[in-house]
Amino acid sequence: MIYGIGTDICDIRRIEAVLRRQGERFARKVLSDAEFAVWQRRGARWPQRGLRYLATRFSAKEAFSKAVGMGMRLPMTWRNCEISNLPSGQPVIVLHGDLKTWFETQGLRAHVTVTDETDYAASFVVVEQD
Repeated sequence: MIYGIGTDICDIRRIEAVLRRQGERFARKVLSDAEFAVWQRRGARWPQRGLRYLATRFSAKEAFSKAVGMGMRLPMTWRNCEISNLPSGQPVIVLHGDLKTWFETQGLRAHVTVTDETDYAASFVVVEQD
């Protein structure tokens, strides 16, 4: 049974402007440690690729928060929700801390997709309940 659906579209230029103002501090706020390491690697080789990575993660976390119906309030936090990739490249949601505990207690599982094109990053999340 579907518990919730969330979608988000993010203007990559807006993320770029925030990065210019706040620098790495913004990325540290939004990304888990694992995501931050990927962001640094991608951005070092090609800055636009790093920017797009950050924007898709921001968008996916927004979409997830909408799908679970709590927005950005505890136990939902930017860093407790991680968007990772399987070896195939498929994006997956990995939860940590109190958010993971809450999510598992509710018997939920999530599916996520992310995309970016020119100036926008978009994400779609479906959360199911057993």
